[in-house]
Amino acid sequence: MRALPSWAPATLDVVREEVVPTAENFDVAIIGGGPGGYAAALYGAAAGLRIAIVENRRLGGTCLNRGCIPAKELLQTAEVMRTVQESDRFGVKSSDPALDFSASTARMWSVVDQLVKGLGTLLKGRKVSIYDGTGTLGGDGTVTVSGTDGSTAELRAGSVILASGSVPRTLPGFEVDGTVVLTSDEVFQLEELPRTVAVVGGGAIGCEFASMMRDLGSEVTVLEALPQVLPGVDEDVVKVVVKAFERRGMKIRTGVRIEGHDPHEGGTTIRLEGGDTVEADAVVVSVGRRPLSESLGLDGTGVRVDERGFVVVDEWCRTGVDGVYAIGDLIATPGLAHVAYAEAILVIKQILGEPAVPVEYGRVPWCVYCHPEVAFVGMTERAAKEAGYDVVASKHRWAGNGRAMILGDTEGMVKIVAERKPDGTGGRVLGVHLAGPWVTEQLGQGYLAVNWEAEVAEIAQFIQPHPSLSENFGETVLTLTGRGLHG
Repeated sequence: MRALPSWAPATLDVVREEVVPTAENFDVAIIGGGPGGYAAALYGAAAGLRIAIVENRRLGGTCLNRGCIPAKELLQTAEVMRTVQESDRFGVKSSDPALDFSASTARMWSVVDQLVKGLGTLLKGRKVSIYDGTGTLGGDGTVTVSGTDGSTAELRAGSVILASGSVPRTLPGFEVDGTVVLTSDEVFQLEELPRTVAVVGGGAIGCEFASMMRDLGSEVTVLEALPQVLPGVDEDVVKVVVKAFERRGMKIRTGVRIEGHDPHEGGTTIRLEGGDTVEADAVVVSVGRRPLSESLGLDGTGVRVDERGFVVVDEWCRTGVDGVYAIGDLIATPGLAHVAYAEAILVIKQILGEPAVPVEYGRVPWCVYCHPEVAFVGMTERAAKEAGYDVVASKHRWAGNGRAMILGDTEGMVKIVAERKPDGTGGRVLGVHLAGPWVTEQLGQGYLAVNWEAEVAEIAQFIQPHPSLSENFGETVLTLTGRGLHG
């Protein structure tokens, strides 16, 4: 059995099968045990398919082990810290809180441990065979598993799903050392947080790490090459986030180009185009992720890979080679675990011969777990106008929402973009954009509205509970009918 990677505690057990030198037949062979791979396995096994998964690290992939789950665990620690720091507002007297980061990371790994073990048990319960090794695709559609002990196994399957995931992108000249230069992977290995941090890249991952580190005590500077952080997010929402970040003492610099850095004792000096510099104890490189396709042995198989490393597929996630599919971070679709789940179901339905509908990527839900949280679905106001729609938008801030006031968290807004009807009111909902308290848990109504192409007048009839945060969505919709209650 392969030893656990250096970033994982030795106490985490992995449910695996030894690689044995034999040929086995399966309905589906899956290379990669992350969200796409394990979702395909679970969904297919539930339908009676005989499934094999090949994974050379840990079940759960990036999401469970190096991404979604550990990041949100640390963000929850940051929220607890903020709550304690502000408890005097509620009449709860507390001394200045102190962070025990080792205890925080221990809890983080405990949550990861439970989820990975639970996933392994669930797969075993559905009789999914799990192979510990690196899977490569053969020209005849077979999958060869190279075990870490040198043994091999050949898997024959009617269908093959490529789901090997991704790894963090890096920057030229920024060699990752785990101390001064970090990617998201190395942040989770830290024993303590650096005093000053430069986060290179202001996308979703960069903003989450920046927000978390600032709340836990680091001085943070975000460096983004594009004109705004959170590229692709509605401009009104971005303004809310930037204002909140700056109020907490974070420095946000957009439109900057990085030329390199000069490490020195205790940190580094980042050189920017134009001669400016930024001093930091550590640099978190957060410039996206790249597909992990080079280990799949695709040369000569007929499966095409583009210049960025993504496996080329059609809208059905078919590679062009009969019976071979690719899903998740390996293809050029939104790098989200829930998108990988949807692609996995799409593929398994095709394998089963069941009716299937391609994923509509322009209407998937997006969530960013910084503070304030961000959640959105559909078109931004700018994108809708550029697409030729005559639009009307309505915004309601949390400052007037009773539940938000009770929580003491009133930053942000709900914004809904709709087609404009001849009378000036809203018609079909095109986009829903939220920033503020627990909006990642509130996007469901907006997601249904956009994907069902619902009309404003239809949604306005829904009754929202009072007092609740969801009332702000209802009030924003009601205003688009021309007869709002509070605005």
